[in-house]
Amino acid sequence: MKETTPAAMPPCFDRWCKKFDDLLLTKAQKREFRHYLGGLLGESERKNIYQMARDAVGVSYHQLHHFLTEATRGGKEDQ
Repeated sequence: MKETTPAAMPPCFDRWCKKFDDLLLTKAQKREFRHYLGGLLGESERKNIYQMARDAVGVSYHQLHHFLTEATRGGKEDQ
């Protein structure tokens, strides 16, 4: 059962996430960062990307997986 939606996060969550936006190059990275962090802070007992995607509305396992596996590539320090 899907339990959370990204829109359900409190406004302070998005304000805090915006502090990291300059480190993320694309809208997709910014979105998936929020999804991943929301999953870590969520109520699920298991903190793995499969469970995070399963418990959240509008979150894809493949997008989270791609974000995490490519997170260290293409950052500003690599350019």
